[in-house]
Amino acid sequence: MYRHHHPGPRARGFQSFSDMAARFEGFAPGFAPGVGRARRGDVRSAILRLLAEQPMHGYQIIHELADRSGGVWTPSPGSVYPTLQMLADEGLVDAEQSGGKKVYHLTEAGRTAAAGLEGKSAPWEDAAASTPDISRYRQAAARLAQAVFQVGTTGTEAQRAAAYEVIESARKQIHTILAQD
Repeated sequence: MYRHHHPGPRARGFQSFSDMAARFEGFAPGFAPGVGRARRGDVRSAILRLLAEQPMHGYQIIHELADRSGGVWTPSPGSVYPTLQMLADEGLVDAEQSGGKKVYHLTEAGRTAAAGLEGKSAPWEDAAASTPDISRYRQAAARLAQAVFQVGTTGTEAQRAAAYEVIESARKQIHTILAQD
């Protein structure tokens, strides 16, 4: 017959930090689904603008867009790499292997396309402007998550129960604030 196996002291609370982070999945970068997202065409124009400045590999493009938007817009590899391939198919970018990575640069047609974007606001500026200043909320949420993680992994049953009540109360209070006119 099967025996019940006690999972050990870490069975209480979160198993690991990545376990805790997974609970917040879908709530980044702005801790709200959809915040900091850009339209499909924005990825295209953003890549053209960045490559007009200098050649980059995909990872650099992702991080440069995150930096320029103040962390509000971090396009996924699933949007950047297909867009790079599409731009290559259109003859707007070329790629060269350098240090084990594909480094993309604009072709002459790509430089012309990028020049056509001048005078328009950059997509990373639009993303940053359309999202409220959330840095202090992020910091507070990160500190809260750290405390929740700590009580979840090292707290007693009574401490975890008390922490749960505090978290639920805070959640309800925030919803009350949102419901006000």
